[in-house]
Amino acid sequence: MDPAVAVVVLVLQLVVKLCLAMSIMLFLEKLYIAAVVASVKIIRLLRKLPAARMYNGTSFHALRGHDHGDDRLHDHGDESGIMVDDLEANHHHPMVLVQIPMFNEKQVYELSIGAACGLSWPSDRLIVQVLDDSTDPAIKRLVKTECRRWESKGVNIKYEARENRNGYKAGNLKRGMKHSYVKQCEYVAIFDADFQPEPNFLRLTVPSLLRDPDIALVQSRWSFVNADECLMTRMQEMSLDYHFNIEQQAGSSTYAFFGFNGTAGVWRISALNEVGGWKDRTTVEDMDLAVRAGLKGWKFLYLGDVKVKNELPSTFKAYRNQQHRWSCGPANLFRKMGPQILTAKRVSVWKKFHLVYSFFLVRKIVSHLLTFSFYCIIMPATILLPEVHIPKWASVYLPTIVTLLHVVGTPTRSIHLVGFWVLFENVMSLHRTKAMLMGLLEFGRVNEWVVTEKLGDALRIDVANAKMQNLHQAAKPKKKPRLEFHWAELGVAIYLFVCGCYDYAFGKNRYFIFLFMQSIAFFIAGCGYVGTFIPNS
Repeated sequence: MDPAVAVVVLVLQLVVKLCLAMSIMLFLEKLYIAAVVASVKIIRLLRKLPAARMYNGTSFHALRGHDHGDDRLHDHGDESGIMVDDLEANHHHPMVLVQIPMFNEKQVYELSIGAACGLSWPSDRLIVQVLDDSTDPAIKRLVKTECRRWESKGVNIKYEARENRNGYKAGNLKRGMKHSYVKQCEYVAIFDADFQPEPNFLRLTVPSLLRDPDIALVQSRWSFVNADECLMTRMQEMSLDYHFNIEQQAGSSTYAFFGFNGTAGVWRISALNEVGGWKDRTTVEDMDLAVRAGLKGWKFLYLGDVKVKNELPSTFKAYRNQQHRWSCGPANLFRKMGPQILTAKRVSVWKKFHLVYSFFLVRKIVSHLLTFSFYCIIMPATILLPEVHIPKWASVYLPTIVTLLHVVGTPTRSIHLVGFWVLFENVMSLHRTKAMLMGLLEFGRVNEWVVTEKLGDALRIDVANAKMQNLHQAAKPKKKPRLEFHWAELGVAIYLFVCGCYDYAFGKNRYFIFLFMQSIAFFIAGCGYVGTFIPNS
């Protein structure tokens, strides 16, 4: 064997061993959280607990009656309804602040403001705060006018605008908390501009905070108004449903900790202040706040049966920007908070291990790195170098089991799309891995904050009208949608296609079927044929 080839083979063998180790790590993590959720479901059935009980904070520690110090989570049970009745009977409604941060949200500002102002809560115990960072003067006027309209109806609504966007969303929320009228509030509910809470949202969430003074955060589940808009939104729904149904539920049920989703949650203001409030050092200010609160011993509660409607990004550009932020931010936060987690004194060793290993290392780093490097780069490379062998359990069995475990959290109506979801997630792993490395190594666009574009109902009506207009103008030449090439995706598509052809002609692994399908997926994404196309005006 040529010495240069021998060196390449040796390096590739070492990389394969590293990938095998990461595969086992990811498999065990997925198996663990699936076992947690399954166990809670079984225990609930055995004890004949109401359906909502599992989501309302039932933990292993509570069910087994053990006390593990800061990790102990009392069994809140199905108390929401009882506590709502208590609120009515005792006329005890705490003062609640509702914050709506927004930035040039022309399409959705009316929906979010209207939903917040329509919350079922005594008007003298509710303050709605619209934090408008818009740079477009026309949009600012529209938002301000909408606030005045609700104010004329008797709603205690405050319109707040800054002169700059320092700190982006974190800076906006931090500035909002400094107003004097906030001091009278005990809790703050946060909704992004495209979120539409149901009127009973506060009645279903605040009681849990009243019942247990150790709870800092109550997080609700997201539901999606545009999941059926295109195949890309269906893929997002599958990923996010797994996140809420499995990951958030498992975190709430064991260590009473999970990452705050940045919206559709209610915080205890005293807890928020104790941990230092909002910080803008990363692009995941919500996760930053949650980790700091967790290290102070505060507990979180996930209510999976409380759902808040919102919009999924439906253009490929918007989704890529969102995923960059969601992948880069956690890795950068891990880099900055790793030592602080290890030296924290108010949490147990097991919770530190959970934070460092499960929450950050496996879910935020290994999962992205493994998906792209192993399945899209290393495995195809072994076809060209048959001296490097990958065991079948790593190339076939483990990823199949992990996919099946994911199906547990997938909506039944989308199970037939699991194959497409796998291909799409592999494509997005390129973008996520790149963003994760930027955050972990702190270079490039590590602090880039791009607000996720929302189309809203208004623009969807425009899209429909444009389609109808095209039907009436069929005789006129039609403008083709402008292609937006993504060269990294196209490069991977060519690489996978070449490896697939080589495997078909000379290989024995029979990977070519997967490689050809994955190559097509990368090619489609590389040409920008993903998501919704917005007609040019």
